[in-house]
Amino acid sequence: MASNGPAPAPISGVRAGSLAALAGIVPGDVILSLGGRALRDAVDLQFYQAEPEVEALIRHASGEEELIVFEKDPDEDLGFEFERATWDDITLCNNNCFFCFLKGLPKGMRRTLYMKDDDYRLSFLHGNFVTLTNLTEDDWARLAEQRLSPLNVSVHATDLRLRRSMLANPSAPDVVEQLRRLAELGLRAHTQIVLCPGVNDGAQLDRSVDDLLALHPAVQSVSVVPVGASPKLENWSLSRDGIELVRPSPEYARSVVEQLRPWQRQARARHGATVVQCSDEYYVTAGIDPPGARAYDGFHQYENGVGMVRRLLDDWARTQRRLCRVTGGPRKVVIGCGTLIAPTLARIAGAFTERTGVRIEVRGVPNHVFGERVNVSGLLCASDIVSALHGSEADLAILPRASLDYFGQRFLDDVTVGEIEQQLGCQVAFATRWSEVWKHVSRGGARGPGVNAAPNGAFWSEPPAAT
Repeated sequence: MASNGPAPAPISGVRAGSLAALAGIVPGDVILSLGGRALRDAVDLQFYQAEPEVEALIRHASGEEELIVFEKDPDEDLGFEFERATWDDITLCNNNCFFCFLKGLPKGMRRTLYMKDDDYRLSFLHGNFVTLTNLTEDDWARLAEQRLSPLNVSVHATDLRLRRSMLANPSAPDVVEQLRRLAELGLRAHTQIVLCPGVNDGAQLDRSVDDLLALHPAVQSVSVVPVGASPKLENWSLSRDGIELVRPSPEYARSVVEQLRPWQRQARARHGATVVQCSDEYYVTAGIDPPGARAYDGFHQYENGVGMVRRLLDDWARTQRRLCRVTGGPRKVVIGCGTLIAPTLARIAGAFTERTGVRIEVRGVPNHVFGERVNVSGLLCASDIVSALHGSEADLAILPRASLDYFGQRFLDDVTVGEIEQQLGCQVAFATRWSEVWKHVSRGGARGPGVNAAPNGAFWSEPPAAT
């Protein structure tokens, strides 16, 4: 076993009924090697356990070492769980973007949110967006060996000079060349362009989309999303770079949607896929219905705010056919959500009330923590929710699941689900779609939020305390 590299991490959990559990491995034991190789992180674990026979050298809490041979299906997971996916230091971002959302974070958030990571391993494992500006040749070799794909890549602009300016990193490599190198390795990527008005929009946006489309299918998707900025970040950007981070107006949002439509048509004609995706915020702000589900190519960037509204509307179309009058259970329900989606939800709530007899009130929650221009549900803090829902006199409050961490335990301002329930004085449930709202109402109350269905957000969440 190699002696260099990070110290092995203690196992934090063993899944019930798994091969590891059957072998008598318990939390606190340590994997010293797998298949004779020291493990650096959960990526190595996934890669080296994908064999029909795996030798694991385990050091038990007693200090005794044991070599255990697992015979298994190559795709079968051994059942180990760890508090963190990376056991060495996280690769931090070496850029200084004027639009970096972390610069606008107020004090008092979950401590993990302040980690300015830019680690390709977290992109592979958890869907984090990375810039690829800090890759070493060793990293490229590992990408090639372990086939780490797809990655989520923040491009912002394909023009090298402009991208270096936006990242405030004069040595940032050419991202087009990097994506081409991924393609040569047979790896794929989902890309995003955070659109900053007057900086990387207009002709620069056309150039970026054109360059990225030329790399399809290695570049699986290109999302165009609006810059999100708190007052703190707006002031910092204006004072440092003279760049004003403004909320997209209905006219600007409409222009973005219209600019991307020819590229979408071109992609569908050439590749049979839309590829170029527009953020929900642009459609809602512009007052334009989002395209049908087929246009989202499988919703690869759903967690990036692309396709959520379409799924919401389609789910409502299916759910309303199942609605009936409710007897018993909550008589008044208040739904708290971001101000962007509130009008859409309010229109649906009227029909829900008419069919079920349960009064549904939708309250858009102004975001005072990050600033009211931040209008999405996923960035709501408990303090703002409590303030907005105060006095609702509801039997049940339904809040967006996206406002919680990966484990479904805490809000961004570190308030727990139990604490907000006490502050609101009623039961609290969480939902993403109207079918979930119907389950809460028809079954008579709240159901726990549970772990997020997607791995996104796992890195920024505190793992639950062991019991």
